[in-house]
Amino acid sequence: MDLEQIKLIIELMKTSDLTEFEIEEEGFKLRISRGKEEHTTVVTAPGSAPPFASVVAAPIVQPESEQDPDQEDASVEIIKSPMVGTFYRASSPENPPFVDKGAVVDEDTIVCIIEAMKVMNEIQAETSGEIIEILLENGQSVEFGQPLFKVSASA
Repeated sequence: MDLEQIKLIIELMKTSDLTEFEIEEEGFKLRISRGKEEHTTVVTAPGSAPPFASVVAAPIVQPESEQDPDQEDASVEIIKSPMVGTFYRASSPENPPFVDKGAVVDEDTIVCIIEAMKVMNEIQAETSGEIIEILLENGQSVEFGQPLFKVSASA
C-alpha cells in the first residue's frame, strides 16, 4: 500500500459515515478511525530506507463551537499535520531547517518533513505569510491534524 492509497482511504472516510478502517498487508498494519476528533493511527514493521514523497497539508474544518482558540485571530493561519508520524524541521541533521521563525512562505514552500511508515513526506505550507511560531521540536511525534506552525497571513 502506498501513500496515495492511504490518502484516498482518508478522503473516502471524510466523505462517508465510515468511522473505522483497518487493513493488514505484507508486514504492515494500517488502522484509521475517527470519532469526535479525527485521528489516524499507523503501525508498521521495520522497512527499508525511506524514499521521499510530497504531501500537501490539508486544512481541517471544525464546527464553530470547537474552533481552536489560537484560530480566533483571522490573520493567523495554522499549518496542521496531514498524517501521524515524526516531525523533522530539516531533510537531515546536517542541513539547515526548511523554515525558521520570521521566514516568509507561500503555498508551495516546504516547511518540514513528516516521517510516516518509513517514508519521508515533504509538507507544503498551503498558505502565504510569515512563520510566527514553530509549535513542535525536531524529532517529536505528531498526530493527524496537530498544529505544526502559526503563520501570519499576507495582506
